[in-house]
Amino acid sequence: MAGVLAILLGGLGVQYFYLGKIGGGFITILLSLCTCGCWSILTLVQGILMLTMPNQEFERKYVYSNSVFPLF
Repeated sequence: MAGVLAILLGGLGVQYFYLGKIGGGFITILLSLCTCGCWSILTLVQGILMLTMPNQEFERKYVYSNSVFPLF
């Protein structure tokens, strides 16, 4: 679900809010505003990577990580 959200609404940081990374969601919103929406291209790539990686790697990177803003 997080990968689909990153593809569709990645510029708004919805995938981070869904994963419980509230700080990452706000950072994504700020980056989207500062780059005039070009940040959405990176979140599109992130969504594709989220959908293609194995579940163990996804959970290690995005669910169990202490990082506030896990990008790739």
